Amino acid sequence: MVGRFLIVIFSFILSTESFSNDVWGPTGHRATGEIAEKYLTRKAKKKIQKLLKGESLAFVSTFADEIKSDRKYSKFFPWHYVNMSLNKTYGISAKNKRGDLVTGIEYCIEVLKSKESTLEDKQFYLKMLVHFMGDLHQPLHIGRKEDKGANTIQVQWHGKGTNLHRVWDEDLINQWGMSYLELAKNEKCLSKGEIKKIKQGTVVDWVHDTHKLTKRVYDSAEPGENLRYRYSYVYMPIVREQLQKGGIRLAKILNEIFG
Repeated sequence: MVGRFLIVIFSFILSTESFSNDVWGPTGHRATGEIAEKYLTRKAKKKIQKLLKGESLAFVSTFADEIKSDRKYSKFFPWHYVNMSLNKTYGISAKNKRGDLVTGIEYCIEVLKSKESTLEDKQFYLKMLVHFMGDLHQPLHIGRKEDKGANTIQVQWHGKGTNLHRVWDEDLINQWGMSYLELAKNEKCLSKGEIKKIKQGTVVDWVHDTHKLTKRVYDSAEPGENLRYRYSYVYMPIVREQLQKGGIRLAKILNEIFG
């Protein structure tokens, strides 16, 4: 009986962990939301503040993770990622029947644009959209199905066991030692032309943009490798760039909806 009990507990832990390791950590999501605020039009910002009852985009950015503890929201779990082989595009990749990050974002936008949507639905899907736009820019959210976006690739982070996905979700950012406000405040200074270029394209185009980095991240470490300061030095600038892109593109979508 004890053995069976332990097996059940262990299986439960594994199942919950498969959902807990598939997103930017709270700091990354909040930084993306905070950056987006800077690029909102006055009109969009006013409407969003009213809709969210004064809560900021940074504050609501973790909502889609928080509801994972409630199984009635399980249909949204696949919306946090896209499974793609490294040598395929989104268009020719096998699709999850339950949806994915692209269809999730598109649905959120559809609800927010619709005059038929209820206030509650608009509030819910705005929070989800903020989160998903952050997820879209984490390279291992556009990862391989067979290793669950590198969740099963075990590595070490400064001598402690982790996996490659978690390194990119949280370990790199946490090692940097900055709050989400500090990360947002210290975003790279971009020209109007650079910002315009980041905004160009569709959600699928942005998936492909992130997917270019996905290939590089998979090649960045060997299973079991101890990743240390050198890894942070090389890859933290990429993390910061992705957080900034996510914020700028989120603001673009929100300005189109509310501006």
